[in-house]
Amino acid sequence: MQSNFQLPTTGRRVLISRNPKAGARSGLPTVERLAELLAAQGIVVETLTDIDELSSKSERLLRNGELRCVVSAGGDGTVALLANRLPKDTPLAVLPLGTENLLSKHLRMKGDPVEVCQTICDGRAAKFDAGKAGEQVFLIMAGCGFDAEVVRRLHVERTGHIHHLSYIKPIWDSIHNYEYPELHIHCEIPASDSQPAHTRTITARWAFVVNLPRYAGGLRIAPDAVGNDGLLDVCTFKDGSLWNGLRYLSGVILGQHASWDDCVTVRAEKIRIESDEPVPLQLDGDPGGFLPVEIEVLPSHLTLLVPKQS
Repeated sequence: MQSNFQLPTTGRRVLISRNPKAGARSGLPTVERLAELLAAQGIVVETLTDIDELSSKSERLLRNGELRCVVSAGGDGTVALLANRLPKDTPLAVLPLGTENLLSKHLRMKGDPVEVCQTICDGRAAKFDAGKAGEQVFLIMAGCGFDAEVVRRLHVERTGHIHHLSYIKPIWDSIHNYEYPELHIHCEIPASDSQPAHTRTITARWAFVVNLPRYAGGLRIAPDAVGNDGLLDVCTFKDGSLWNGLRYLSGVILGQHASWDDCVTVRAEKIRIESDEPVPLQLDGDPGGFLPVEIEVLPSHLTLLVPKQS
């Protein structure tokens, strides 16, 4: 269960991090409207696009007790970038301007500047886990296999804002070229009432490591994932090929895949994924390099502002 707490009232500075490449449009008018609303509440607002400048200012303001929050104005990749670059205890608010906005949907945060302003002024916050893949922090999920190949191709060819139609060509190219190499997933599973701590190795062609139960298109690959349980949910699918991919997709849509023999799900603290062939990795919808990768959970790593109904 999510445990909310109240931010100190002393922080009256808000930094807005605007990603000019987020989503299908810049979102600049939305950012400007949010800044106006916050200023009307007596909050000093500054909008920045340079991550180094943002990191330096947020660290100083947080240390001095002046920082209310940093606003992530962009998509899930923007929030992940901030989580990687800002001090650990930096409060983050989300102004969703990306293509999928999975984190904001989980938090029930809309792109309405009035609602985001109210959430910031209310000061309600909650702690969430994060994942760490190598040296990169991710918030929602890591995937390796076909979906990561699509993400890799999309970003190689990216020239501007991404929208849903941008995925058509990368998906088509991946269908014709991806060969579904075998993956070896080693999961460190903590002790429970029924079993001691142990390592389980799974062989599969698809692998997802999930922190929050959200995926593109509203899919629920790990519907029971909890963002503050100190664990990551691993979901794997055994067989390759486009036909099997479509079969697995139908199972996810219908909520039946977890009961299938060729779908294995576990909860783990650490995961190592490797393959004998080059296999791409995606983190929150952005390229994350190639296997092998060491993944671990970072308990209570994130401080996120949440609306009253969350």
